[in-house]
Amino acid sequence: MFGRRNTKPQACHGFVSGRVQSVAFRFYTRQEATQLRLTGWVRNLEDGRVEFHVQGPAERVGEFMAWIEKGPPLAQVQSVESEECEPEMLDVFDIL
Repeated sequence: MFGRRNTKPQACHGFVSGRVQSVAFRFYTRQEATQLRLTGWVRNLEDGRVEFHVQGPAERVGEFMAWIEKGPPLAQVQSVESEECEPEMLDVFDIL
């Protein structure tokens, strides 16, 4: 179709390491995903990392992934490990 962007769905699962807990990382992650109209979830892990699943149009998932490499203002992201995965049946982006 003329003038339409590629909206092929994409899903990504990953882990963020660094200073990513007790800095509102999950709140800001949900905010960013919601602004990009993506669905998924984010949660803290006992080992200090944050785990996430995000899905939506590939272009917007790419924008989200660029953001998560930096994180919110007080975070200090050291590394992001992620891989493409199968989409889940989700309607919103939740904090778990």
